[in-house]
Amino acid sequence: MQVKIGNQVVGDNYPTYFIADISANHDGDLERAKLLIKLAKESGADAAKFQNFRAAKIVSDYGFTAMKGQVSHQATWKKSVFQVYADASIPFDWTPVLKEECDKVEIDYFSSPYDFEAVDYLDPFVPAHKIGSGDVDWLEMLEYIARKGKPVIVSSGAADIGDVQRAVHTLLAINPQVVLLQCNTNYTASPVNFEHINLRVLNTYQTMFPQVVLGLSDHTHGHTTVLGAVALGARVIEKHFTDDTSRVGPDHPFSMTPQSWREMVDRTRELEKALGSTDKHITANEKDTSIVQRRCVRAARDIKAGELITREMLDVLRPATAGAIKPAELVNVIGTFALKDLSFGQELRWTDLGQ
Repeated sequence: MQVKIGNQVVGDNYPTYFIADISANHDGDLERAKLLIKLAKESGADAAKFQNFRAAKIVSDYGFTAMKGQVSHQATWKKSVFQVYADASIPFDWTPVLKEECDKVEIDYFSSPYDFEAVDYLDPFVPAHKIGSGDVDWLEMLEYIARKGKPVIVSSGAADIGDVQRAVHTLLAINPQVVLLQCNTNYTASPVNFEHINLRVLNTYQTMFPQVVLGLSDHTHGHTTVLGAVALGARVIEKHFTDDTSRVGPDHPFSMTPQSWREMVDRTRELEKALGSTDKHITANEKDTSIVQRRCVRAARDIKAGELITREMLDVLRPATAGAIKPAELVNVIGTFALKDLSFGQELRWTDLGQ
């Protein structure tokens, strides 16, 4: 399966597509957002992603206040959930500026929409739509986005397999261009989170949804999970991106920096080469090795013409001289007769033997 995002084909046998999720790491500064786009491109990202929401359209101040406390990654926030979302939101009039900046440095521009108006507004600017994990069961929104006719990338964090199946089938009923990301939505950056990434879910997705492209949306430190995901078939990787993880903000602590992002991309490109083919064969770079490392049947002593060959007269030694009898055929050599004199150490060939 494959989809086309911008000018890039994404899927099996194509390079992994990297999305740098700048998210709220712009810190409310348009120039900083533009800088992060440039840094993402220089670090090897294929897309720079933002998030377009209005706080009142994504969170209920009443609902979170009624919880009498903030949990999970929100527990460390100094402000209310509503205020953090309000501070992190991007003015819609930034969109053409950010798109222009992305075009300038030749990187795809993305932004996740969190309400219907945002979908409509962003549609002319983006090559694909990204649906966050929090909306995986909002089927009305999934259908609305799918009808735009562009590739749909959907994350599946904090969802069970029933949620995922319903979401994927909802999208595919309208739009065949679907990318499904395995995801864990704990944003605490705790090392314990590695125990909950469950990369093998990608195997389940591959079996259940062979018609979609797979990927990973990840919030752990480093790129260990990315390499594992790519090895299991992921072809889209989304991770948060900043230039300084010590900055204050909800997404900075678990984000990648330009240095760590470049390392992730470089190691992934190496892995892609290493994954290679499913066909087991002697490769071009080991043909010489197959001679010096493999063995062939050799004379363990001088053998005279006419002698009956016994096991004691044979050695199996390197190198495997071209045309020599291979060790797997040793049993067929025993009981034959030498047709000519053979020197100690000489390789045996079928033309040297007779019945």
